[in-house]
Amino acid sequence: MRTLMLFVFGFASSWAADYELLLEDPDIFSPCTEPPPGSIGFHDAFDIGDLVVDQDMDIIHLSESVTSIWDVEPTDRISARFAIMHYNRGSWEPTVFSMATPDFCASMFDENQSWFKYWTKHISNRDEVMEKCFKTRGTVIMHNPFDLQLRLTDIRGATLRGRYKAVVTFEAVDEKDVPRRNSICFEIRGEAEKIN
Repeated sequence: MRTLMLFVFGFASSWAADYELLLEDPDIFSPCTEPPPGSIGFHDAFDIGDLVVDQDMDIIHLSESVTSIWDVEPTDRISARFAIMHYNRGSWEPTVFSMATPDFCASMFDENQSWFKYWTKHISNRDEVMEKCFKTRGTVIMHNPFDLQLRLTDIRGATLRGRYKAVVTFEAVDEKDVPRRNSICFEIRGEAEKIN
């Protein structure tokens, strides 16, 4: 999943910069360092045995499929959160880069959303995934081959330096609006490098 461009608050300089995240873990999807109680990691929610991943410097080449093995109900609503954290003096601190949606499945193919531009537009079995999302166990999410670059673009303000991580969480909410305890939480960690 590509890094999503999000809102930046505060004073900004007139110059903008682009950054990329150089992965520190070739496995890409790391367990959350501070997971919500009862949450599971990426590899507990998805079978990636058929996913083809090749890393070539700053580009990740992806193709084939992942299968949902997340144990939630097909009638659940899936909320999603994405936040960038910065490692500073021994602890992870939040940044102004974040994004959330209360109904990810309803908007995963919205062309105006960042995840569509970087990920879901490459899903080849769109009709099936629109119907089942990944809340139906056994749903196969097939991908046309695509390249993934973890980038933040047109960032104004302070220079990004050091270690960063993207924390991604998906939470299933039942028909009574009660969150299930087995949310998905994973991180993508690396070093920020200015590319312009």
